Amino acid sequence: MLTRMALGFVCSLTLMLQSSQDYPTKPVRLIEPFGAGGGPDVMARAVSPKLSELWGQPVTVENHPGAGSTAAPALVAKSPADGYTLLVNTSAQAYSAALLKNLPYDPLKDFIPVAPLTSQPYVLVAGKLAGITTVGELVAAAKAKPGELKFGSSGLGTGTHLGVLKFNLEAGIKAVHVPARKGDAIADTIANTVAGRTDYLLAPIRLALADIRAGRLRALGVSTKKRSYLLPEVPTIAEAGVAGFDYPIWYGVWVPAGTPAGVVNKLAKDIARVLAAPDLRDWLARHGADPMSMTQPEFARFVLSESESAARIIEAAGIKPQ
Repeated sequence: MLTRMALGFVCSLTLMLQSSQDYPTKPVRLIEPFGAGGGPDVMARAVSPKLSELWGQPVTVENHPGAGSTAAPALVAKSPADGYTLLVNTSAQAYSAALLKNLPYDPLKDFIPVAPLTSQPYVLVAGKLAGITTVGELVAAAKAKPGELKFGSSGLGTGTHLGVLKFNLEAGIKAVHVPARKGDAIADTIANTVAGRTDYLLAPIRLALADIRAGRLRALGVSTKKRSYLLPEVPTIAEAGVAGFDYPIWYGVWVPAGTPAGVVNKLAKDIARVLAAPDLRDWLARHGADPMSMTQPEFARFVLSESESAARIIEAAGIKPQ
């Protein structure tokens, strides 16, 4: 009996190793949740040709926006756990687990974190109509009228939502949250602030640049410890008065739970390999992004710690998970 069990284990292990060594033998899909031009879309399209060249297989990028940016994760969660359908998402994948309880998937249990991609700053912006030009003015206006200023986000539990909650807590201010409701959540959020329906928001820099340069938005500060290559003249939020503030947006890759460990490990190593290519690193630098370097177990622990950090912010802000 023990001999048969041992033989079965060896056979299973051999098949698993063979499958990971052969992987991939057909096209691989990269699914992203924010639509064309969003951060995950841009990152996926930068990485996909490199992976395709490495693997000798087509690697396609598919945009699945909608449902508050949860349509893409829902699709991947229900996909076969074979490594051929990958989710490219932002830090919202970790944050949503702390706030949203009625999702059609569990952001932590239904996925395996594979590899980090990059991190970069958000930019804190105010609409021109708000008449706010600095972080100090924003804080003063909010303290003068507690609970009257409005901030936008791309949805409950997203990185833009959690980031402003963190900023408000550390700046000691209160404001009203106005989440986006349209399909293109980021564009809707920015449009609301430009139109004066909200006063401020935290936005991915690349998506806010056109309105900043046109004067429709005023850049108050970037959200990381160092300034952005894309907005070198804009101070960090910490420099502008909220000491120690640090809140990057980061991107990563996930697969459905149950994906063979050998395939997960191969994906993690191959993604790290393409991110190390000098031409891709130069491209990322020009786009204000810093490559992240972690092993697969390190990234899994990082995702969990980010979810726990989001839960602490939500609790401190007095928001009940919904």
